[in-house]
Order: sequence, then structure tokens, then C-alpha cells
Amino acid sequence: MDVKVSGLTKRYGGQAVFDRLALDVAEGEFVALVGRSGAGKSTLLHLLSGIDAPDAGRVQLGDTDITALDEPSRTAFRRRHLGLVFQAYNLVPSLSAIDNVRLPMELVGMSPAQARSDAQATLEALGLAALAQRFPEQLSGGEQQRIGVARALAHSPGLVLADEPTGSLDLDNAVAVIDLLAAACRQRGATLLLVTHSQDVMDRADRLLRLVEGRLVPG
Repeated sequence: MDVKVSGLTKRYGGQAVFDRLALDVAEGEFVALVGRSGAGKSTLLHLLSGIDAPDAGRVQLGDTDITALDEPSRTAFRRRHLGLVFQAYNLVPSLSAIDNVRLPMELVGMSPAQARSDAQATLEALGLAALAQRFPEQLSGGEQQRIGVARALAHSPGLVLADEPTGSLDLDNAVAVIDLLAAACRQRGATLLLVTHSQDVMDRADRLLRLVEGRLVPG
């Protein structure tokens, strides 16, 4: 899924976070987004995912202008077409790894049997089948984030948005998670836009963009 953003403007309390920001990401591209703390990186992901709406401008994901959708429609689009990975693992403690992966698919209407089958297939494809029946408390931080990656990819999204997914991990686990995420996106042809402060992550991206004073510039 390609990403085309034009004229994106967002203000909070009269302060402009973005002023006519533009962004163009090709389908299948891996772009790393960097910038100082408070520069608006997470805000940009929220606008791209439809979690938040801009004051002006257009966000087009594939053939869909999500800025033209109402909130319920943006939520439905996000659940069906986007994969989200966050710094916090956000796994449901009472569910096993496979049930954490299948849950989002059931929320968009997939049958429990099909969702479980797809979840199992995703875990196997990512080399995580051995973790399927474990609960979050039985998993290390790196393992929990790998399950988070599986959950984000299980419904074959066209676009994956990741907000500091390695921020809570040590270097070895961080590299392993990014390699897993990048390889899986490339194999599926998914676009990956990832916020990071890690040089190791930046080095793995196809392109680096830096957010400076509400504008995106080549990194």
C-alpha cells in the first residue's frame, strides 16, 4: 500500500505540530522516521492510521482517502488494512500468544476457526510456533514483541506502522525484532513506516526521514 500525504496540518492548543506537511511512501518501502522527542513522530502515525484526524490536508492510503472518512469508518479501515506495532507490547494477559494474534481478526468478522488457523500459520511462518500456547507472563520482552509483530501481520495488512517497537528491548532483541518485522513485510509486500531512535534500525531502512519543526526532510 502506498502512502500519499499532502497539506497535512495539525494544531493542539493553537500550536501547530504540522503545517502543510507532505509525505510520499511507495508500496513495499521501509521508511524510518526519526526526530527529537516531542517533534510529532507519534502524532504523525496517529494521523496516518486514522486514530486522530488532521485540521487540514489529505492522507491517502492506497486508493482510500482516510481524511474523508468518519471515525467509525476510519476504525474499520484501520482494523482491516493496517498493522500497528507499539513500544508497549499491549498483549492481553489472560490470552495465550495464539489467541492474542487471532483476536484482531475476529474483531473484523472472521470466524473463530479461520482466525485461529491464520494465527497459527502466521506464527509458523515467523518461526514462533513454539510460543503459541504461552501466556504473556511466560514470555520475555523480546518474545512478547515478536508476538506483537505476528499480531500486526496476521491479517496481511498493506501498511504497517511501528512506533518505537524496540524501545524497551536490549540490542540483541531489538535487532532480532526489527529483522523479523522488516523481512516479514518485504515477503508480504507490505509498506513499513517505523519511528525509531536506534541507529541499528535506521541502517536497515530503505530510506530515512527526519521530522524537523513540523516538516519532513531526508535523514
